[in-house]
Amino acid sequence: MQARVLIVDDDRAVRTALKINLSKHRFLVETATNAEEALQFMTDSSFDLVLTDVKMPGASGMSLLKRIREQWPDTSVIMMTGHGSVEDAVQAIKEGASEYIIKPISKDALLVMIGRAVKDKQMRSELHDLRNKVEERYGFGNLIGNNDKMRGIYDLARHVAETAATVLLQGPTGTGKELLAHAIHFNSPRKNAPFIRVNCAALPETLLESELFGHEKGSFSGAIRQHRGRFELADGGSILLDEIGEITHAMQVKLLRVLEEGEFQRIGGMETIKVDVRIIAATNRNLSQEVDAGRFRQDLFYRLNVFTIQIPPLKERRDDIALLADFFLQKYMLKNKKKLNRISSEAIARLINYDWPGNVRELEHVIEKAVILAHGKEVTEVDLPASKIRIETGVVKTLSQALRDCELDVIVQALRHADGVQARAAQSLGISRSNLNYRLNKLSIKVPEIMTR
Repeated sequence: MQARVLIVDDDRAVRTALKINLSKHRFLVETATNAEEALQFMTDSSFDLVLTDVKMPGASGMSLLKRIREQWPDTSVIMMTGHGSVEDAVQAIKEGASEYIIKPISKDALLVMIGRAVKDKQMRSELHDLRNKVEERYGFGNLIGNNDKMRGIYDLARHVAETAATVLLQGPTGTGKELLAHAIHFNSPRKNAPFIRVNCAALPETLLESELFGHEKGSFSGAIRQHRGRFELADGGSILLDEIGEITHAMQVKLLRVLEEGEFQRIGGMETIKVDVRIIAATNRNLSQEVDAGRFRQDLFYRLNVFTIQIPPLKERRDDIALLADFFLQKYMLKNKKKLNRISSEAIARLINYDWPGNVRELEHVIEKAVILAHGKEVTEVDLPASKIRIETGVVKTLSQALRDCELDVIVQALRHADGVQARAAQSLGISRSNLNYRLNKLSIKVPEIMTR
């Protein structure tokens, strides 16, 4: 796609020479004699770059630059002047100019500048489009649920998103805590700053401390360079501390300082780093009960328990199951390039009557598998995996086949719950790591593939 350039200069010879040269390099060029004419051009059409003189009759190039930054922030601007000074150049860059060039203009130098400026504009546009897609994905209007409990939860989340309050999300695994955390961040004043997620259960204490707070070069064996932690990376934005109930007492103390004072030190460092980070914590445990049992610090619980949202298991919102199933049907039809009309009423009835110990996440995986298996125009009972969901009618499986399917489902669910960490999955299953490896090979389970589904 050819880049569009607007040249603004009161000198006709300069305008003509620049237009001829840039047109030879396949730029689409328009020219304006002053700032007012340039603004009219920009109102009527879009430009990737504005190349403007600083001194012109009427409004100056600096005034034009300010207007462009206000109304068309993604458009790059290069300032030209015949009477340059360091002060002018610094001021132009402060006001948002991409480059500053002094006349007479070197054609080669100008082409390099324009190339950089156009690329910067395209990158800003792509970032803007990506941000819009993210905001659309995590808009509260896109959260699925007609259940009264869920509508109440979305209302609570919508209100707290506008504040800087710490949020604690409690609910069983697979109920959508991470999705809700994303929605809170991307509907908050911090939406243009980073959203950083940390799974506190996926790492041992020593690695978790480094991951959260960073470390200095040489602070421990293997620390070959300085590492910035997640809190530092999240400065100005939000951090999701997932599975917060799994961290040790020692780690709880270190985390408490960040929540109380907004500061920490990297491992092996002396510098105190201050950050402005919104904390969103998530857990499948009841932290109040964990405090009573002595497994979670009361002072940290009080710091986290500023605004708590309790998310119910899927079996308590059965009226949302059909809606969620249809959403996942559309998602995985698109992903797998399949055309299906619907999920049959019999299959929906089976889904609604199942208790879903894995909650929404389990439902998603079931629908994904059913879409892959479906051969007709709809997902039927036969396409549902062998589990409590499916009551076989006219379909007979051998005991070994049924046991294999059950083993496959249990192992895949354990791996997903452990974020693909095989040692943790093996521990949750009550088997050794080598035993898990044997079963992965036997069942042809590829961990990277199931974690990306």
